[in-house]
Amino acid sequence: MSYKVLITDYEFENLKYEEVIFKESGLEIEFLKAQCKSENEVIDQAKHVDAILNQYAPLSRRVIQSLEKVKVISRYGVGVNTVDLDAASEKGITVANVPDYGVEEVSNHALALLLSFARKITYLNSEVKKGNWDFKAGIPIHRLNEQTVGVLGFGRIPRRFIEKVQTLGFKTSAYDPFVSKAEMNEVGVNKLELDQILKEADYLSVHVPLIKDTFHLLNKDRFRLMKKNAVVINTARGPIIDERALIDALQKGIIAGAALDVTEDEPIDKASPLLKMDNVILTPHSAWYSEEAMIELRQKAAKNIVQVLRGEKTPYALT
Repeated sequence: MSYKVLITDYEFENLKYEEVIFKESGLEIEFLKAQCKSENEVIDQAKHVDAILNQYAPLSRRVIQSLEKVKVISRYGVGVNTVDLDAASEKGITVANVPDYGVEEVSNHALALLLSFARKITYLNSEVKKGNWDFKAGIPIHRLNEQTVGVLGFGRIPRRFIEKVQTLGFKTSAYDPFVSKAEMNEVGVNKLELDQILKEADYLSVHVPLIKDTFHLLNKDRFRLMKKNAVVINTARGPIIDERALIDALQKGIIAGAALDVTEDEPIDKASPLLKMDNVILTPHSAWYSEEAMIELRQKAAKNIVQVLRGEKTPYALT
């Protein structure tokens, strides 16, 4: 039996790793390449395929209801906010992600952003290049063990991030309604409710998934709970933060800074005030990336499809 697999969209130069997985699967697989941007484009391309490999193209309820044969949707990445999980479940379609490919990369990136602020690396670099050779340009800088890192989420990535910041001496606390206080305490983390963690954190690192309950989780009211010296770090998803409220909080000195690998709209709007702020560090949704992580991501995303088409259950199934 032959199968058709649609790759809705991709940013890679080629699909050589996916091709190898499909070729070695023992299945007869024809895969179709596309660069879909809209629901209509996905509907047009996916109507008669058996599986979908997806990066950013929207797989809404409308799209999923149009699918006639699809057995599995596999997503390049951890987040599945591009996919309507309820609609897929109702149609009996397996949705799978790759939750473990970039744990080291994302936790390291969040740590790098944190340390850039804690030691004011990017700011002092800019001052020196302007001709200002004076440590006082960075005043004040505090010892790491005198500061608290608050973490939103307690999955694979935030746990690894916490291990790393604890090694450096930071005090740590976390918010995750699905994890017990005892489980956090086992690894030296203080479990707090959301409002409390906002009030206590010197650095707040965001690691929750983007779902209905976390959309604009950080908003105008919550920024006002934070310390004036607080810095927000986001390596998760842009819409978890209300960006307009963040800009307002930064402009008014309600919080001290932000380090963002993700923004509400990507690429970031060229007119965004964030681009002109000295107290903001921006990277282009690159926290996940290393050569090794990219290969692992692509191989595992393709393997999800192969396993389901073989009648097996992928360990990464979400529906």
